[in-house]
Amino acid sequence: MAEIERVLVVGGGIGGLSTAIALRNAGVTVDVVEKNPKWDVYGVGIIQPPNALRALNAIGLAERCLAAGHPIKGGRNLLADGTLLGEDDYPPVVPGWPPMNGLTRPALHEILTSTTLASGAQVRVGETVTEIVQRPDGVDVTFTDGTTGSYDLLVGADGLYSDVRRMLFGEDLRPRYTGQVCFRYNLPRMPGLDRIEVWIGQRNGTAGFVPLSDELMYMLFILAWPEAEIRQDPDRLDAVMRERLAPFGGHVAEYRDQIVDASQVVYRPVENILVPDPWYRGRALLIGDAAHGTSPHAGQGAAQAIEDGVVLAEEIASGKSADDVLQAFMARRFERCKQVVELSGAIGAWEQNPDPNVNPAEIRNQLMAVCAVPV
Repeated sequence: MAEIERVLVVGGGIGGLSTAIALRNAGVTVDVVEKNPKWDVYGVGIIQPPNALRALNAIGLAERCLAAGHPIKGGRNLLADGTLLGEDDYPPVVPGWPPMNGLTRPALHEILTSTTLASGAQVRVGETVTEIVQRPDGVDVTFTDGTTGSYDLLVGADGLYSDVRRMLFGEDLRPRYTGQVCFRYNLPRMPGLDRIEVWIGQRNGTAGFVPLSDELMYMLFILAWPEAEIRQDPDRLDAVMRERLAPFGGHVAEYRDQIVDASQVVYRPVENILVPDPWYRGRALLIGDAAHGTSPHAGQGAAQAIEDGVVLAEEIASGKSADDVLQAFMARRFERCKQVVELSGAIGAWEQNPDPNVNPAEIRNQLMAVCAVPV
């Protein structure tokens, strides 16, 4: 009999739901708790690079994501004035598929939530864990409503500001501000946009466009920002975004003036974290942003979280002991995620202090090469 047959997943986002689906596909009994009572998402769109599509294919969801999104052939890099630096074509994971996909966060959330519910996983919203008590063969937990439960494994997939991480590792492991903030805004898709356009403004920041559907794209804008000024008036976010984009020409200038609704601007500080190996204590394991939150420079945050779920389910299905499952999981995940966090961070560091001897495109290519290797 397998030692891990009943799992609690804390967090109903991309990583938690992908893990729940992967575990249910492997025959594991799964409970999910999500503290947001609305169980909705905040954000504009998401990039699914080749390794994300590979991982989604492993849990049976890649084709649904492709049908709901927009194909992305590769990348296009330009200077702030519109000077073209070059284009890249990425190879597809599966012949006939696009190499990458863009789709809205609500569309992905609907795919993940509906599949999780259909899988037989039990989901409770408006609930999370307040206490974790380790046993030699599992964990006992207390939920916010005062009820309790016993599981063979707890998976903490509760994001960058994870409460599970705090309960397992203490207060000292916290996300680190990288010196940048990121703005995102949905716009009508520009005709013919089939690549991720990146407009490099050196010290004025980096802007970009990502297709999400035949009608929709989002503009991203990432730039250096004093930590003391992170807090902004939410009613002025559209104006601030337009003002900071003023040095850009070309498509950025063309679409900049369509940023007119402050409530639709998604604005966040760029933070990252890498929990030291191992990401578990006893029978409680961190995955996704809770363990290895990365900056958005390569679109790998969600991809790595989905991979976590696929790998964990594979190791549990192998019939290993619980200790061997957790050790094998870390052997397959730590170095890969460490490189993603560090290389993404290196791109952000270059954007803040451009070094003429360093080509950020080469850093991005190195990161993509890491992720191209099947996990």
